[in-house]
Amino acid sequence: MTEITAQIVAEHGFTPEEYERVVASMGRVPNLLELGIFSVMWSEHCSYKSSRIHLSKLPTKGPHVICGPGENAGVIDIGDGDAAIFKMESHNHPSFIEPYQGAATGVGGILRDVFTMGARPVANMNALRFGEIDAPKMRHLVKGVVAGIGGYGNCVGVPTVGGETNFHKAYNGNIIVNAMTVGVAKQDKIFYSAAAGIGNPVVYVGSKTGRDGIHGATMASAEFDDASEEKRPTVQVGDPFTEKLLIEACLELMASDAIVAIQDMGAAGLTSSSVEMASKGGVGLRLDLDKVPVREERMTPYEMMLSESQERMLMVLKPGREAFAESIFKKWELDFAVIGEVVEGGTLTLTFHGDTVGEIPLAPLADAAPKYDRPWVPTPKRAPLADVPESSDIGADLLKLMACPDLASKRWIWEQYDHMVGADTVQRPGGDAAVVRVHGTQKALAITTDCTPRYCFADPVEGGKQAVAETWRNLIAVGAKPLAITDCMNFGAPTRPEIMGQFVGCIEGMAEACTALDFPVVSGNVSLYNETNGVGILPTPAIGGVGVIADYTKSMTLAFKAEGETIWLVGDESAHLGQSLWLRECQGREDGPPPPVNLAAERHAGDFVAKLIEMGAVTAVHDVSGGGVLVALARMALAGNIGVQLEAGALDTAAEAFGEGQGRFIVTMRTSDLKETPVRMTCLGTTGGDRLGSVPLAELRAANEGALPAMLKGEL
Repeated sequence: MTEITAQIVAEHGFTPEEYERVVASMGRVPNLLELGIFSVMWSEHCSYKSSRIHLSKLPTKGPHVICGPGENAGVIDIGDGDAAIFKMESHNHPSFIEPYQGAATGVGGILRDVFTMGARPVANMNALRFGEIDAPKMRHLVKGVVAGIGGYGNCVGVPTVGGETNFHKAYNGNIIVNAMTVGVAKQDKIFYSAAAGIGNPVVYVGSKTGRDGIHGATMASAEFDDASEEKRPTVQVGDPFTEKLLIEACLELMASDAIVAIQDMGAAGLTSSSVEMASKGGVGLRLDLDKVPVREERMTPYEMMLSESQERMLMVLKPGREAFAESIFKKWELDFAVIGEVVEGGTLTLTFHGDTVGEIPLAPLADAAPKYDRPWVPTPKRAPLADVPESSDIGADLLKLMACPDLASKRWIWEQYDHMVGADTVQRPGGDAAVVRVHGTQKALAITTDCTPRYCFADPVEGGKQAVAETWRNLIAVGAKPLAITDCMNFGAPTRPEIMGQFVGCIEGMAEACTALDFPVVSGNVSLYNETNGVGILPTPAIGGVGVIADYTKSMTLAFKAEGETIWLVGDESAHLGQSLWLRECQGREDGPPPPVNLAAERHAGDFVAKLIEMGAVTAVHDVSGGGVLVALARMALAGNIGVQLEAGALDTAAEAFGEGQGRFIVTMRTSDLKETPVRMTCLGTTGGDRLGSVPLAELRAANEGALPAMLKGEL
């Protein structure tokens, strides 16, 4: 038996105080298997020990919420007895170490979170943050991550319908790969994870267990250093074809009455799935590890319990339904094994070769895991811009912005994704939000991901507000009623008070915006220690929003539809250059405060635009965000291949053209005769011609669509 030394304790990620707590909760020194189980369950990735007290500040209830945080994914009511089930998760560390498999298994994991609740996945999204394109390995990382997302999603048959991709030097040493899945289920056929029924069989289904991904959850809970390449064995290997079979087999079994509880084997594998099911149900589990299907010889109990091999699920079945369930999984050529049973008491008991090799009280592993109120300091407020710069050539600056990494067309990325499989995609990538029809109905789901990390770094509270508000605004822009969000909180090391201050500030801003916009949080994920050698990423609270459109044929797009239509700016026309892309890309500066978010004005403008769409009064809608009004106009013009004749004196200054004030939309109307409106509206000009102001659309398109491929080839 391995002696538990101080070195082994440290290698498992424990502080001395945490290890003492383990010993006290066990009433004895744990063996290596038990120590490993505590290690993964107490990791940041599984326990949220540094974030739980702050996450509790987020609003999680609302008239459309069926199930909020705490299950595999959030569930909302979308009418007619239907539910949308969705969540976003991170796979940052694995994707930096091995980009293809890291990104691919991120997609596979979030798919399982959704279909384990009884939903058929209907859409995938992603939110990606990379470093400077010339940074070491960055082209390799970009190409590998995109290929991994496409390779898995395309093969599993779920469309990847949108997302966002940004670049900043803060991600040079730690990229961000967040994956989101949305599924649809009937409200009376939703499955949960709490184990129940003493004596009920515990069943393992899916792929066999291997040695890949061992300590993946622990690795995802520590910062990188120069030896991070050595962590490659902790990255899982995915098989999308097996996942497709697993989806179909699970949904077929879910159509029966056989399942009591179900949980996917994600981070920490068999450990987390068994512990979470038992602790939620207030019962114990006895598992016979001899019965776990394995694909490698001489696997130890430690390896079986901590492996993160993909495409696996754990179920509790009703007694007597084993043969029926097995017939389904055998038909789909998947492993099926009864590996244990539900027992009384609150203990996880593990046997192997007839011996008890682990016996752990469940309470300390789950609800009684450490919870820290870590020291934090607020981020100092940025001073206003001391000198407000001016543009020497608005047209040249527009061309430069449209070719910068953040604003350049991401067509090279999304063309590698199958965004039409399933035949329900209404709006393709490139718009404000993806729109996917609820199969067999007139309804559609609108889905978007948003965050502006540079705002969050400059002012976490305003940045947190803005991430939620832009998500809400993008759903409004396609004609949807925003219903709820999921989040993916990507930050550096919580042991540094300034990083913890960023987290606390972003949560405060998010909570304020969610409350003001009636936009509750129903699921989410926290990813900490995103840093290398003490250099952290920008605070990145990625928001995934879902809304519903009653009639998908009436969804709105950003493309100009015809010449001669009047273009209006809806909302306060005041603009802010602090933290703007123009300031960074054209002036080489990243200073000043971000634009303030007036949530009342945001709500007022959004509700008004929603009414205009409902009335059929507008022909195109686009929110104003990164790059400001002129960039928004450029996107609308390129999408419709129709130019803009600007009003005399409109957008003549850098602040007017490129300022990033919030709560604003651009809409087009067939008439310029606009009666009094409850929201400020400013006429920008009319649609027509082949230029945007002085800039030919052909030049804009060449700059925008050619930039990213050229960068990836090293030509820019």
